[in-house]
Amino acid sequence: MYTSFLKNIKGDKVIWGVVIFLFLFSFLVIYSSTSALAAARGTTTTAYLIKQFIYVFIAFVVMYLMHIIPIGWYRRFAALFFVAGGLLILVTLAFGKTLNDSTRWLYLPFGLTFQPADIARIGVILFTAKIMESYDLSSFRDFVKKLLLPVSIIFLLIIWSSTSTALLLAFTLAVLLFIGGIKTAHLLKTAGILVVALAFVVLIGKTTHWFPRVETAVNRVETFFAGNNNGGDNLQKIQSKVAIAKGGIIGVGPGRSTQRLILPHPYSDFIYAIIIEEYGIVGGLSVILLYLILLFRAIVIARSCTRVFSMVLVLGLVFMITLQAIVNMGVAVGIFPITGQPLPLLSQGGSSLITFCIALGMVLAVSRATEERDIKPAG
Repeated sequence: MYTSFLKNIKGDKVIWGVVIFLFLFSFLVIYSSTSALAAARGTTTTAYLIKQFIYVFIAFVVMYLMHIIPIGWYRRFAALFFVAGGLLILVTLAFGKTLNDSTRWLYLPFGLTFQPADIARIGVILFTAKIMESYDLSSFRDFVKKLLLPVSIIFLLIIWSSTSTALLLAFTLAVLLFIGGIKTAHLLKTAGILVVALAFVVLIGKTTHWFPRVETAVNRVETFFAGNNNGGDNLQKIQSKVAIAKGGIIGVGPGRSTQRLILPHPYSDFIYAIIIEEYGIVGGLSVILLYLILLFRAIVIARSCTRVFSMVLVLGLVFMITLQAIVNMGVAVGIFPITGQPLPLLSQGGSSLITFCIALGMVLAVSRATEERDIKPAG
């Protein structure tokens, strides 16, 4: 049975290898970084390790199931996935869990929660890939009507609950549209519209408090550039730098971090700082290399695609993951403001882990389809 299961694993083997390695590494860093959290909640790090194992198992199964679905199904139901993501955000805003002025979580059975904004991001990329393949967007009017306007609606819903997620999505789409051959004039006009819209949202948020997450994001950016040493954000930044400084070249060793007891959210937002403290610059660079390998393999897969949908989907999903990893690591080393974005496949959290594996399962489905096309006998 085990051998049969392995034979059914298709798609890019390097991506499978990178994901499995990150899964295994997550057990080490989660076990170490949850010490303070476990003490505060009267439990043990073993309990969090077991929970992470369950999350990884579920995520792996989801990724496996997604990778065996024919790519044509994703193309056919792209618009439905897109609409479902938007509806889930609306449900979340109405009935979701509010934390730190942000309503971004929906309750699930057994005390679990998930963020529909992550599902909506995948839906937007699916929809963008479908529209770019199905329509001629050479006219700016068609570009706005077919793509920009529908995507902007979801973008506004996402920014209401998570500004950083919305901005990451906007940057991902900008790269996709550029790679996809959308006219430069269209992109420049869109950038101008986006800047004006964001300025308007910031103004509205400051005066009416309708967009609390936008206010939080603006305050974090102001604090970051002000360089003050007061406040929670700068406390995180300082303690993160201390962890990195302690790590040196080879680190203090697995499970020997001291900053995990001081640094807020060392198991999610600042897990990269704990990785460097325990495994040093060598460990930190190794993690970066894994994400770059993931991106490189996506480019290889995209180059082998014969359909625009498949190419855009692969590049969009993997760039989304890689970009979030870059931002998370950049926050930890102090080159970006605090964002609250987890490190993909390594940070604690079941919903984000499963969402990333949904995305990677789709990428592997494209890879599997290209492999089967290449080995299909002629005639």
